Amino acid sequence: MIAIIGGGAAGLMAGGLLSQSGKEVTIFDGNEKCGKKIYITGKGRCNLTNNCDKEEYLSNVVGGKKFMMGAINRFSPADCIEHFENLGLKLKIERGNRVFPLSDKASDVTKALLSACKGCEIKLNEKVEGVAFDQKGNKFVVKTGKGKYLFDKVIVATGGKTYPLTGSTGDGYTFARKFGHNVIKPCPALCAIELQDKFVGRIMGLPLKNVTLNAIADGKKHSFFGEMMFTDKGITGPIVLTLSSYINRCANVNLSIDFKPALSLEEIDKRLLRDFDANLNKNVTYILRGLLPKNFVDVFLEKVKIHGEKKVNAVTAEERKKIGSLLKRFDLDYKNLYPLESGIITSGGVDLKEINPKTMESKLQKGLYFIGEVLDIDCLTGGFNLQVAFSTAYSCAKSLIEEETC
Repeated sequence: MIAIIGGGAAGLMAGGLLSQSGKEVTIFDGNEKCGKKIYITGKGRCNLTNNCDKEEYLSNVVGGKKFMMGAINRFSPADCIEHFENLGLKLKIERGNRVFPLSDKASDVTKALLSACKGCEIKLNEKVEGVAFDQKGNKFVVKTGKGKYLFDKVIVATGGKTYPLTGSTGDGYTFARKFGHNVIKPCPALCAIELQDKFVGRIMGLPLKNVTLNAIADGKKHSFFGEMMFTDKGITGPIVLTLSSYINRCANVNLSIDFKPALSLEEIDKRLLRDFDANLNKNVTYILRGLLPKNFVDVFLEKVKIHGEKKVNAVTAEERKKIGSLLKRFDLDYKNLYPLESGIITSGGVDLKEINPKTMESKLQKGLYFIGEVLDIDCLTGGFNLQVAFSTAYSCAKSLIEEETC
């Protein structure tokens, strides 16, 4: 008999595969329904994987790349797509090779996973409070608020610590530590960045397109091109979320925006000269509105220390150079990342050195397995993180299925 703690993406995938092979499986979930976190992924549409090859997939793994190589070879994005289609879920591919259910309903992904779990006993509203191993009986004891249960194997699929309202409260880390496992300190990944700059509250909601966000974090440079947006406390958006996964464990972070990444400093100066010559009697504000979002111009002028009403013909060469330099490097005063609970995914978790990458079994306790986000693996956005759940679940399930056939 096998217990799966957590009825999310990883738990349901493992449960379906195991039960269809004839294994006795019990899934415990503290929520009133399974797949609660699935329902909110992809803004309620569920980006369940990415239609890319294995090499591209691994290039989007931030932490745990080496560990994931075997799991992705055993259950690739292509295998994942085929698996869900075989479960009757119609899929579609969108920008960036993101894979969604054709219906645009995350609930359909959960339904597909549950359809494969018909042979499982699913205990809802039954939160697991502890897991122990009885040496005399050679069984695992799973304790809940409703009683104690005995199992031959236990799979921990409790998720990380983001979105605690979905049940991801870090219980899996507690279970892991009970068996002597090291847990890499959880921290947010794919989250917004908080700034100390006071101007951000004035431009909350302002989007920036086709810019490059640069960071020097503990001496290492990171640059991402695309879209971002100001919040009431800082910045968010695609390139911000990506950057956060690379700087979330850094002590010293310096941020800046390049508003004109396609142009060199010299090219910007030539453009400014042309614009100035054609608008000698205009205000500096007029020129900058052609280079920056309208609502950002006042912030920019404050930073460059030039009055917006100043006529272009009165701007000195030194002031023009300052404008050009600031367009290429607008420094932001980094404070920290948004709280762990606000991250899309958790960085950190059960130390991968203590897990067998082929089977997901603990190296410290035979019969104990860890799959999905509870492990110290995190990826960029685009369906890559859910693929971790499915691939690790597949590796775990297949190893348990093959165990008795060998």
